[in-house]
Amino acid sequence: MSEPIAGRPDGSRRALGGPGVLLVVVYGVLALAATGRSVLQISEYFARAPLAYLLSALAAVVYVLATWCLARGGRWVRVGILACATELVGVVVVGLASFVVPSAFPDKTVWSHFGQGYGFVPLVLPVLGLLWFRRVERAPVAGESAEPGATPTAD
Repeated sequence: MSEPIAGRPDGSRRALGGPGVLLVVVYGVLALAATGRSVLQISEYFARAPLAYLLSALAAVVYVLATWCLARGGRWVRVGILACATELVGVVVVGLASFVVPSAFPDKTVWSHFGQGYGFVPLVLPVLGLLWFRRVERAPVAGESAEPGATPTAD
């Protein structure tokens, strides 16, 4: 009988490990930064740019969700893929909009100008997250073999 993956008794896929740990840390930092920024913007300056600040809050929710999914793995992998895809679409759409309609983004948000205020990390991070989740999703579950057609071995 094969050992469960990453010591998980249910043998589910685990997203945390190797580069996944670094992704959790970066996503966690961005989740805290985006949450703090959006809370401040909404509570103090909401009338100035409501759409931009609500999008900032959405970014914070997406970062929190992606962090959770990376840390938990298992059934959360698919939710994490959706979160990273949403993040990628968001940063591209908001990034473009912040250049095309700059009056809608008088203050910087996490995704405005493609995350320029955050060193373009918001633009690169969802791509790395999607690649990592793809790797995790393709990893064999306990009892499965990495090679197609092979049968699990009993120990």
